[in-house]
Amino acid sequence: MKVIVVGAGVVGTMHAWQAVERGHEVVHIEREAEARGASLRNFGQIWVSGRAGGEELDTALRARELWEGIGARVPGLGFRAIGSLTPVRGALELAVAEAAVARDDAAARGYELLTPEEARAVNPALRGAFDAALWCERDAAVEPRTAQLALREALLATGRYTFLPNREVREVVGEHAVRDDHGDLHSGDAVVLCTGAWLSGLVREVAGPVPVRRVRLQMMQTAPLGEPLTTSVADADSFRYYPAYASGALDALDAGQAQDPTAAAHKMQLLMVQRLDGGLTIGDTHEYEHPFAFDTVEDPYEHLVRVVESLLGRPLPAIRRRWAGVYAQCTDTTRVVHRQRVRDGVWLVTGPGGRGMTCSPAIAEQTANELGW
Repeated sequence: MKVIVVGAGVVGTMHAWQAVERGHEVVHIEREAEARGASLRNFGQIWVSGRAGGEELDTALRARELWEGIGARVPGLGFRAIGSLTPVRGALELAVAEAAVARDDAAARGYELLTPEEARAVNPALRGAFDAALWCERDAAVEPRTAQLALREALLATGRYTFLPNREVREVVGEHAVRDDHGDLHSGDAVVLCTGAWLSGLVREVAGPVPVRRVRLQMMQTAPLGEPLTTSVADADSFRYYPAYASGALDALDAGQAQDPTAAAHKMQLLMVQRLDGGLTIGDTHEYEHPFAFDTVEDPYEHLVRVVESLLGRPLPAIRRRWAGVYAQCTDTTRVVHRQRVRDGVWLVTGPGGRGMTCSPAIAEQTANELGW
């Protein structure tokens, strides 16, 4: 087969990977010189811990398995099976962590409740005060700013992959073909549109209104920490955000312990992961209402610095970068991704939300299976 993939973010790149792995030829079209959207502006976390039970968790676990296998073949991904720790303070936060460990699928996630001493044995950088920490063994990390480049190098080496940057697809032509803004026609046996948060123009024309919204977030990265941060780190605000933690204990936390006003105003949680250069990627916020602000604001960054310093027990290194990103998220929370046949032989795959980096290998595998590649 010949497969046309539109969009070179992580979802599109993983669809190209699946097609090439199955012996097919791929033409990969990207409107920028390189992908510049949410696939680069994220934590690079393979985040199993907070996923909803059932299909979402199954998808994340399969993707975690695929990531590890691909990482062994493509060292440039920077795959690390580092796990994650979520320190908790006070009885209400501890009860949410205990409820998580009591889940039927806790073993599949690698959940374990650790004492502060046990947590520091896993991650000695956590010198701040906390009462316990939720450990998730299945969480991992890759390098988001270089992952697509490393995957593309491996794809190019197969001889069955062509990358066409700086070409915006303007039209779906009949079945199995698209035309770009250079006027060139690209035809094959299947077309997959992996357009990320680009939901207007071509997408609106071929798919109509889709159950997908855009979400904006703010993040930052520090200078090197000067010591290893051996796990990803979250704070208890992540309990309020991820569906795995829904429980009576979470209801009690919401009722009995108000979120910090800045965190509540910006719908925040702490997620933190160390990059290979030693710097820390730290975030994030969530903004859902259009039109999005065009500037970043300082209050969320100041809040995150306070939270991180309280967990590390030391000053944070200097902030070197701040940025905002936008990703596409299904509004139907029962679905991992929006996958729609828009014409015979033409599929739209978008809207994984914050699960894009985590779940993309398994999302692409499922597309390939459904299309009979």
